[in-house]
Amino acid sequence: MVELSKKISTIVGKTNAEYGLIKEGDRILVGFSGGKDSLTLIHALNRIKKVAPYNFEFKAVTVTYGMGEQVEFLSNHCKEHGIDHEIIDTQIFELAGEKIRKNSSFCSFFSRMRRGYLYSTAQEQGFNKVALGHHLDDAMESFFMNFFYNGTMRSMPPKYKAENGLEVIRPLIFCRERQLRAFADTNEINVIGDEACPGLRFDVKMPHARATTKELLAKLEAENPQIFVSMKAAFSNIQLSTFFYKDDIEHIESSEEENII
Repeated sequence: MVELSKKISTIVGKTNAEYGLIKEGDRILVGFSGGKDSLTLIHALNRIKKVAPYNFEFKAVTVTYGMGEQVEFLSNHCKEHGIDHEIIDTQIFELAGEKIRKNSSFCSFFSRMRRGYLYSTAQEQGFNKVALGHHLDDAMESFFMNFFYNGTMRSMPPKYKAENGLEVIRPLIFCRERQLRAFADTNEINVIGDEACPGLRFDVKMPHARATTKELLAKLEAENPQIFVSMKAAFSNIQLSTFFYKDDIEHIESSEEENII
């Protein structure tokens, strides 16, 4: 029997209640890579399904890259716990050889392609939502990567509507990565790690932005253990009037004067 910690259950329950992620009659397709994050997600949803006062259904989908991945054990795991699962085999890896140039970044390509398969499968099979296993560390890393490298302030919301009309939800968005790692370790579940990254088979530069950002956040948290708590609060306390908006100059100036005083 897989044990989901009370902490994770509480966080996911509060997130679901606050943002209305799962509702009566929802059909949810879950991106299940077999890593610790998506593994925790399918078990969190399985628990909600058993205790929630409303009915919904979900299905785990594993999208392969066409590298000869051995993922049958994921189907066996889902079957053991009564979770519907499907493996979708693709030729993303072969296509990448044609599309990705030497020494170019590859993460966004593989992520975009795999997401595309999830979206199309959801629409073809009548699902109205797609669930992803992103957590709080992902959201903070994404924010700082965009801030430092792309000149924009954006992150990962608990839910949003894709251009194709599907609603994308992130039930684990307020969980810490270490909590999800502990879930897999405590239950001694075999998970897929970085060794499955298709980029390792290409002559391309390994991405440094995420690793650098993760290291920076680790240093900041060592100095201030409450920094993730503060950043999480900041994400719902955005004061737009203090930024460089040309159409609200008077309000910005008055706000800054108040701060000086």
